[in-house]
Amino acid sequence: MPFADLGLSDKVLQAVATAGYTEPTPIQANAIPHVLARRDVLGIAQTGTGKTAAFTLPMLTMLESGRARARMPRTLILEPTRELAAQVVENFERYGTNHKLNVALIIGGVSFADQDAKLMRGTDVLIATPGRLLDHFERGKLLLTGVELLVIDEADRMLDMGFIPDIERIVKMVPFTRQTLFFSATMPPEIERLADMFLSNPQRVEVSRPASAATTIEQKLVATSSEAAAKRDTLRKLIRAADELKNGIVFCNRKRDVALLQRSLAKHGFSVAALHGDMDQRARMQALDGFRSGEVPLLVASDVAARGLDIPAVSHVFNFDIPHHAEDYVHRIGRTGRAGRAGHAFTLVGRGDERSLSAIESLIGQPIAWLDGDLASLSATGEGDGDEGRPRRRGGRKEPAQSEARAEGGRAEGGRRVRGRRPRSEEQSAEATAPPEPRAEAPRRSAERVPSERPRENRRPDHRRDDDGDTPVGLGEHVPAFMMRPVTIKKD
Repeated sequence: MPFADLGLSDKVLQAVATAGYTEPTPIQANAIPHVLARRDVLGIAQTGTGKTAAFTLPMLTMLESGRARARMPRTLILEPTRELAAQVVENFERYGTNHKLNVALIIGGVSFADQDAKLMRGTDVLIATPGRLLDHFERGKLLLTGVELLVIDEADRMLDMGFIPDIERIVKMVPFTRQTLFFSATMPPEIERLADMFLSNPQRVEVSRPASAATTIEQKLVATSSEAAAKRDTLRKLIRAADELKNGIVFCNRKRDVALLQRSLAKHGFSVAALHGDMDQRARMQALDGFRSGEVPLLVASDVAARGLDIPAVSHVFNFDIPHHAEDYVHRIGRTGRAGRAGHAFTLVGRGDERSLSAIESLIGQPIAWLDGDLASLSATGEGDGDEGRPRRRGGRKEPAQSEARAEGGRAEGGRRVRGRRPRSEEQSAEATAPPEPRAEAPRRSAERVPSERPRENRRPDHRRDDDGDTPVGLGEHVPAFMMRPVTIKKD
């Protein structure tokens, strides 16, 4: 089916032809007619299938009539990350060359004043991340009562990033009569409930099984030690031995590991950039631009780069850390093998990753082949996580309890802080660990007081020692002073 049969306007068809596209993808062919018919759409498709154009192209056709007013956008597109939002802007610039539409990008890391100026001029298309959008709304710089079409893109990523409360709040601000488009690559039960809440009698468009990987991607597992240095060495060998490596993305679970791995690869002669959520917007865009242009062939990234980024020619994906959530695996490897191209995905697996690996294989519905042996063969060669085969440091290893207490600043068991406590002698340790005597045989002992040679007034109130003195009766020698005062009885 050609684009001309979908009901798009002539201006949009001309822009699509100029971009070099002749036939729509399955998600586009099934979703665009329903969007043009003003129906709510629930779109489910694996990453890299053209979901962005599935709502961008009909929106351009629908916005050809009408005019935007100041601070009142006509359409609203919500994205989970800044990179995805910027990518949607690029789609409007590519396909909207024949339109005179005002497109505003509202994301963090950019001046509020510049964004306010765009909103004041009137916005046909507002593309935003939830946090910055609410900031503008709370400042009184934005009204959402004129929104005709709401797009919630990458809904499962919104769920993972904790944006759902913000999304629910934003949905209450837009008119009830708006049209809603809801797109997601995976459809867990939480997303199903949100779709039922936000959509009204939606048309479900599902072109592939939820959370399935593209068949053009060759997936391999690589057994490795979980020790950091050995794991980085395995990755370097894998990159050097990869066939037809044009460029690649290396995914880590934690942002600090992204920076550490990027410095390690650069130290060993690789041209590499880093991308994670703690970087400022300018540095993030520079890293992406350098990777897209081919100037930097390797990109070490957190999951901020796993969803929806359109980099068509990525040849390899390396999972330095196996993702904690199985759905993230589908998104990560979806950066390669896009638009029918061949792709390669390698995942480093160590001891302790078996449960996450099992969840991934259960989700995608197929086992993943191992490259050069599994974890069993790894441990047989002495490269496991145990102490065998590891060189011992001179002087022996520190006791775990001592190391943990020192690392916690002297915290003892139970969360109490102990300072300056001397180690117990063997007799004291044996006495402390000895089992208590039966209660029936052990007489009840009371606190005992030892006379001191010092005057009473110079003694510390809590100065006590254990001794064999007599058991005190009543208050013993310590009688409060107020009880020693003479009592005066007044006579009537």
